[in-house]
Amino acid sequence: MSSIPANTKTKYKIWIILLSIVIPVVVAVLFSVKLKDLGFDVEPLTFLPPIYASINGLTALVLIIAVVAIKKGNRKLHERLMKFAILLSVLFLVMYVAYHMTSDSTAFGGNGAIRYIYFFILITHIILSIVIIPLVLITYVRALTERFDKHKKLAKITFPIWLYVAITGVIVYIMISPYYIQ
Repeated sequence: MSSIPANTKTKYKIWIILLSIVIPVVVAVLFSVKLKDLGFDVEPLTFLPPIYASINGLTALVLIIAVVAIKKGNRKLHERLMKFAILLSVLFLVMYVAYHMTSDSTAFGGNGAIRYIYFFILITHIILSIVIIPLVLITYVRALTERFDKHKKLAKITFPIWLYVAITGVIVYIMISPYYIQ
């Protein structure tokens, strides 16, 4: 196992904490900002929800393939796929924020039990999408710093949560898509 200088550990720790706080806060702030209210003449980006839902689906698939790759001992493929999964998550986030900055939120129109199911899925999706940020970053840094024993241990927690977030993102889109204003 390689020895990591203390200043490098501190640098990673600071970045992980910073990103884990800044990303959800910035997304929450930008979610409430409407460009038209600021005087920008922009068309609503109503075409984005099926694209970013598809990105969530692709992320789930990439995560599964990455786990299969590492179980088969293909570390290089696993590494590439995990970097791709992180990139997909960033792309999702950019598109999600862009959509909400240009479009009004869509209310779920279902009634009865389906309404409770929808909100349960949505709320757990949102909470775990915040929780997954530091988990992904710490897991990634552990691999980057070749602390594979600790990486593997945390990955067993990170993977199912990240997979849940990706899959429920698709489910939320499917459940709300009939209510989008065209």
